[in-house]
Amino acid sequence: MQIGQGPILSPTEKYSANAYYELYGGAAGGVNVWVEVTDHQENNSVKTVYYSDAKTNFFLKWVGEYTLEITNKHFNYPDSDRSIELDVTNEIYHENGAACKSLLLEFTTCYQHY
Repeated sequence: MQIGQGPILSPTEKYSANAYYELYGGAAGGVNVWVEVTDHQENNSVKTVYYSDAKTNFFLKWVGEYTLEITNKHFNYPDSDRSIELDVTNEIYHENGAACKSLLLEFTTCYQHY
């Protein structure tokens, strides 16, 4: 089952961001979250810019035309914070770094949790 959040439009509406959640592992599992950005001036092309385990406090906010603030953390667990600001034109975040090793993805900077 997938559940979404968004779309959230960038200040000039060039981009929109959507977050999607997917359950994994049954009763003992968890929830993954990924964020897709649509470029409305490039034939509505869509790319995934963020992938992580979902935490209890998650939200998206545009802080500039190209900068998306992603908050993903538990308030009671400081080590769980997977929040980041991304330049959606050339940065991505993948929690375990798998996307950072891909030669098929186009990005300048790939962040991962260590």
